[in-house]
Amino acid sequence: MARGTATTVVYGIPNCDTVKKARVWLEEHGVPFEFHDFKKAGVSNALVQDWLKDVSIEQLINKRGTTWRGLSDVHKAEADTTAGAIALMIHKPSIIKRPVVVVNGRVKTLGFAAEQYETLFA
Repeated sequence: MARGTATTVVYGIPNCDTVKKARVWLEEHGVPFEFHDFKKAGVSNALVQDWLKDVSIEQLINKRGTTWRGLSDVHKAEADTTAGAIALMIHKPSIIKRPVVVVNGRVKTLGFAAEQYETLFA
């Protein structure tokens, strides 16, 4: 993907270490991007539905994080349905695996791995 021709949006939380690594990598490699802060701007049903065209709910929900571990069993059970999982992500966006990297409107990667970014933004 040629640089400068793509629109890249990084969705996440500024104080998340993985998001920080991703943003630093993009800046150091001259990849222009916009940052969408879950905490300030939130996520919408339409946004999550759009992401689900490219990734599964299982990929999108971070079940290893502290937010997931802190949920009640009732809330965890809500994530078993698409509608329940989306509602949970809207209500508690910290549960979303971060960062969500969207290029030209499509989710290209979740999380951060330098090797993956090198391939994606070559």
